[in-house]
Amino acid sequence: MRRPTVPLSRLRPRPPRTRAGRRRLVQAVMAVCVLALLPATWLYLVTGDRLRTTADAPRTDVAIVFGAGLWHGGEPSPYLAHRLDAAAKLYHEGRIKVVLVTGDNSREDYDEPDAMRAYLTRHGVPGTRIVGDYAGFDTWDSCVRAKKVFGVDRAVLVSQGFHIRRAVALCDAAGVDSYGVGVDAVHDATWYYGGTREVFAAGKAALDALFHPDPTFLGPREHGVQRALAGVR
Repeated sequence: MRRPTVPLSRLRPRPPRTRAGRRRLVQAVMAVCVLALLPATWLYLVTGDRLRTTADAPRTDVAIVFGAGLWHGGEPSPYLAHRLDAAAKLYHEGRIKVVLVTGDNSREDYDEPDAMRAYLTRHGVPGTRIVGDYAGFDTWDSCVRAKKVFGVDRAVLVSQGFHIRRAVALCDAAGVDSYGVGVDAVHDATWYYGGTREVFAAGKAALDALFHPDPTFLGPREHGVQRALAGVR
């Protein structure tokens, strides 16, 4: 015996038939939009006076450069290369003394920090002035580890413009007094993807700043930054 089929029209959600129902639907949609945008608004509020350029970045001991992917062959992606170029410029202009490169090295065939180190040395930054964080699996982890593992209290952060506000807000929440240098980038598909992603990432950032979760891997205290600075002096 065949089961009676249900008309497709019955499965589709029906719009409210009354004016009051339509008004409640609009209000609900607006409330969801406002809640979704609150974390992004928070980022703009807490970082409003913390953004700089390579020309006016405050002089400080440490710059933190966040990983942004590798291409085939282990070379930094164009976005990561732009960040490293900015860090090299800050170093050569005497605005920073040490570069902390933080990224993903969760498997043997993927090593962001060493690729970043190699790129910086090719662009004139001495290897003794570069310190690698191999467990910077996301922005929050990088900020917490900069503070708790590497003992960084103040830093200039280097990233793309669509990411830098989140980086500054999270490092501030982790206890690192931060200023951000937003690197220019071509407005290609990656840029638009990154900007869209930040809207959603802002929600996680707000939760990280509020609850201070432990990073994926913390590990013991490391003194690479202090040794590099001692070599400078």
